[in-house]
Amino acid sequence: MRLHGIRTLCAVLGSLCALPATAQQAVLPPPYAGVYQPHGVDEIGLWREDDEEERRLAASTLVLRDERLAGYVKSVLCDAVGKDRCAAVRVYLVRVPVFNANMMPNGTMRVFTGLLLRVHNESELAAVLGHEFGHFEKRHSLAGFKAQRSATDSVAWMEVLTAMTPRPQAMQNLRDFEVATYGGLYRHSRNQEREADWLGIAYLNRSQLRPQAATAVWQHVMEEAEASARVKGLRKPNFERIAFAASHPPDAERAAYLAALAAPEGAGRGDGTDRYRAALAPYLAQFLDDQIKLNDFGASDYLIKSLASDGWTATLWVKRGDLYRTRGNPRDLTAAAEFYAHAVALDPLLADAQRGLGLSLMKTGQPSAAMVALRTYLRLRPDAVDAGMIKMLIPGESQ
Repeated sequence: MRLHGIRTLCAVLGSLCALPATAQQAVLPPPYAGVYQPHGVDEIGLWREDDEEERRLAASTLVLRDERLAGYVKSVLCDAVGKDRCAAVRVYLVRVPVFNANMMPNGTMRVFTGLLLRVHNESELAAVLGHEFGHFEKRHSLAGFKAQRSATDSVAWMEVLTAMTPRPQAMQNLRDFEVATYGGLYRHSRNQEREADWLGIAYLNRSQLRPQAATAVWQHVMEEAEASARVKGLRKPNFERIAFAASHPPDAERAAYLAALAAPEGAGRGDGTDRYRAALAPYLAQFLDDQIKLNDFGASDYLIKSLASDGWTATLWVKRGDLYRTRGNPRDLTAAAEFYAHAVALDPLLADAQRGLGLSLMKTGQPSAAMVALRTYLRLRPDAVDAGMIKMLIPGESQ
């Protein structure tokens, strides 16, 4: 999506263009005042629930236990929001292959590995983490809890009053009241998301990272959704409209106002791309394996090609081969063999490339070339867990 001037921007933003100037300027909250403690029965109760949830999270098998990578992710958060603000945050990397992160009222931040796979540099990661920290700093969980309780209480009392006057018009009034009340709750949630976006971009504007990366995050999200829909044969998503019960603003709206709020003088700042790639490199193959298992061919192919936008690596060629070989159409197997061959050309000692090449060639009627690749795989990885199965495919190797 390209933005064409202020008229197009306001058409996308809708009511945002009418917001006070302070909101449009993405103003930061007051200076950080130290470690926050909960106040009142509601907030103390929420924190106790979160403390218990964090105990379960700390013992979960889904947590990626890499102190180095978790520390790096937290350092990116600190670069965005400031070391004073992020000091009390506990970051947990959760091995779930979806685009998500969240932060609980007690300072627990969950960062899903699907998010790490989808952002391209420190600036994009900081944009998402800063958004989640904005929810924390503005106490949105508490405000949302109170709004939900107030709304459900109102609906309950309206039901009581309706029961006392069981006329058709009273029932219609109740239905209208319920729609208006719950619609207000969804609108409240969307406005909280906007406020967290504004705060997140304000952090980036003040940091040494490039704030324009915030809008790039949502451009990537929309492109991935389009790629997924295209392969599934579905209609192109409309990113300017949302469902009645949507908890977040439309993706196009978010991309537009984040572009408008990014400080122009920050466009020349660094993104930390090389540092980010180096930090993610040990886990890239694993995260792509998790993504491929989602069985969303279009999204997975988009992500792999996006990661290769600055150059293909042997690992990326292997994972693209794995993606095509997993779908398994005859034309996919031919393409997979080509992708594995590219990987072998870049790194002949990459065992997974030799294995994939051999299996693909076997499926496409090229057994002689397949045997060469599979023997190379066994030589490179003699203790592989599937060594016995591979030997059964090679004449004379089964013993």
